[in-house]
Amino acid sequence: MNRWRKMLGLMATALTAVTVSSFTLTAPAAAEPTGDVSPYVVGGTRAALGEFPFMVRLSMGCGGSLYSPTLVLTAAHCVGGTGANTSITATLGVVDLQSTTGRITVRSNYVYRAPGYSGSGKDWALIRLATPVTSLATLPITTSTAYDSGTFTVAGWGATREGGAQSRYLMKANVPFVSDSSCSASYGGDLIPAEEICAGYSSGGVDTCQGDSGGPMFRRNSAGAWVQVGIVSWGYGCARAGYPGVYTQVSYFASAIASAAASLGG
Repeated sequence: MNRWRKMLGLMATALTAVTVSSFTLTAPAAAEPTGDVSPYVVGGTRAALGEFPFMVRLSMGCGGSLYSPTLVLTAAHCVGGTGANTSITATLGVVDLQSTTGRITVRSNYVYRAPGYSGSGKDWALIRLATPVTSLATLPITTSTAYDSGTFTVAGWGATREGGAQSRYLMKANVPFVSDSSCSASYGGDLIPAEEICAGYSSGGVDTCQGDSGGPMFRRNSAGAWVQVGIVSWGYGCARAGYPGVYTQVSYFASAIASAAASLGG
């Protein structure tokens, strides 16, 4: 079985001209997919303008979150190696990718990919923006495991059905936490419990999918503010019964992310 979200970075060129779809899930299929499919949101609804101001759409066909005015947190599989990079355009401030009202577009100038990333685990990266975005709220990351359970929110411009086109509208959905033991039963040795967190319904129907890679999974903290607990990483198919979405567990990498952000001036 292949990790359907893992190929998104490699598919970036093909996806650049396509508007990203929302978080919606399709009906689960009986069989596992035969090829790699990038993640998108299935079974969701449209997000309202300004509802998630920290959401970022990246030109290679991935999502991300505004970590700081100059940094976007995304998935390692969405980017190349660490170093200067001016090829990525980040779009912020809109839910409709075709809207020009309030739209902010900023080029990248540097990419930091998690050290040791080799296609499995350590699936996080930071993209530094050439110009700070100071008019939008950022999304803090969790620094402990206190919020690594409960019900989470996912959002993105990914496909709304497995194998479908990406969406022009930002979509959102809620997904429940799935324990490591249950998720491991689904994915066997492919899951890295210490580094990954799972979420979804046993019956399927709601999930992230192709085009959602790198986007955030988040929930409210004790103060009622949004906090990021996951990064869209991989899964088998989209919204398939018995196969929850797999996300980079932000709490595990919180100190490494913060250290990297500080080194990038963010």
